[in-house]
Amino acid sequence: MHARDEDGKPTYRKEIFEKIFKEIKRKCPDIVICASTSGRVHPHVEHRSEVLDLYPEMASLTLGSLNFPQHPSVNSMETIKMLATMMKERNILPELEIFEGGFINTAKYLARKGYLRKPLHFCLLLGSLGSFPPGIGDLSYLVQSLPSESNWSATGIGRFQTQINVAAILMGGNVRVGVEDSIYYNYPREELTTNAKLVKRIVRIAEELNREIATPKETREILGINQE
Repeated sequence: MHARDEDGKPTYRKEIFEKIFKEIKRKCPDIVICASTSGRVHPHVEHRSEVLDLYPEMASLTLGSLNFPQHPSVNSMETIKMLATMMKERNILPELEIFEGGFINTAKYLARKGYLRKPLHFCLLLGSLGSFPPGIGDLSYLVQSLPSESNWSATGIGRFQTQINVAAILMGGNVRVGVEDSIYYNYPREELTTNAKLVKRIVRIAEELNREIATPKETREILGINQE
């Protein structure tokens, strides 16, 4: 989950995140919230880590630097270690965002050094300009590179979202779906969409492929999230 301020601009301020968290929990009490620690707009660690003081169950952790069309995403090893340490201290599960194959090597290194606690959860993101391409072979390569006993989900950026979602379902993985990565329901027609419409489509496809949708309780069990 990302947050925006009163002017609609991306923000790191935890008081805004807190208001959004409360509204989400009011409508969906059991939902698992994953908060963003993105540094594309606000690169300083003290800003990116503010939301961790709210103790979300999960938080994103990008394991390397890359170029996006509008902003570079700069993640030094020092920054990654600091964010990982803060998440571990607060018992927050990192969503390990993988835009390049080398990011997986970083995850393995951080796990060996004790910055990350197993089981690891990876989010594979393919198809953004400047990152891993969105082919089935590319997704297969990333999945085969993951350490054993890992959980993973996958998505494609923009017009590649649904294709990679379906590939992940067929490969036994999980999906990341929503308007953060794709604003259109149908790209040739440029039909604007909503999170609800995108989720309903993936639920329908998963059910037709005999993949059962996990409940929030089952999701916590799969991810190893502390439920005390």
